[in-house]
Amino acid sequence: MELTNVQEMKALLEANGFRFSKAKGQNFLTAAWVPERIALEAGADRDWGVLEVGPGIGPLTEQLCLRAGKVLAVELDRRLAPILKQTVGHFENLELRFADVMELDLAETVREAFPGLRPMACANLPYYITSPILTRLLESRAFETVTVMIQKEVAQRICAAPGAGEGSAFTVFCHWYAEPELLFDVPPSCFLPQPKVTSSVIRLKTRPAPPCPVADEALFFRVVRAAFAQRRKTLSNALAAGFPRLGKDKIQGILEACGLSPSLRGEKLSIPQFAAIANALAE
Repeated sequence: MELTNVQEMKALLEANGFRFSKAKGQNFLTAAWVPERIALEAGADRDWGVLEVGPGIGPLTEQLCLRAGKVLAVELDRRLAPILKQTVGHFENLELRFADVMELDLAETVREAFPGLRPMACANLPYYITSPILTRLLESRAFETVTVMIQKEVAQRICAAPGAGEGSAFTVFCHWYAEPELLFDVPPSCFLPQPKVTSSVIRLKTRPAPPCPVADEALFFRVVRAAFAQRRKTLSNALAAGFPRLGKDKIQGILEACGLSPSLRGEKLSIPQFAAIANALAE
């Protein structure tokens, strides 16, 4: 069976009484080149164990199984169990698990599933839960690479260089944990049902250590969130709102000590500049 053939897919779904769930953000791939290229760009081979999030009916799962040492596909929707058994159940290097990836201990899951293999994550992520899942994948520090298909606008923001003025607090978060790279776009016509926006595939090569030292990582991210919380405000006003006990004068003094103008905006700061502010606050 060709898993991206629209007619065969519709027949398969109808035979199993399956209806797409808007709440789960389900859009299945209908272009064979897309899962093939994702698996290729992810770099999966027999040395790798792949955690796939949300296999759907299995077109990306199939391509990963053809390449990787092992694939663990985690699917939230149990209605897909009989379909996945039919489409990809024959692969001996596949483990299907019906669970919520947000509730898994990812580091422990990877240790148990991929002994002796290099771990990566790969997914066609639902738009509505992109940031929470990416956050979990990166914070687990369990993967060497994370390759995902997400909304193009979000992909561009993640891959923007911190300080370029196009990013967000999530941009800084992703660059703290990894080196993001924009790979290719996927038009709406490649999905069933068709989304209203273009998708993009990105690869995040995780860092073995943060890009610069900080005294308190939680404080670092608190500074980042405060700086972006009110984008139109100057950095001094945004941080004064985020750290009300310090007061604006103290904040301005800290910024000047870090060689930063209080009139800057948070979107113009690099990661080392955020780190300098956090370290000064920690003192």
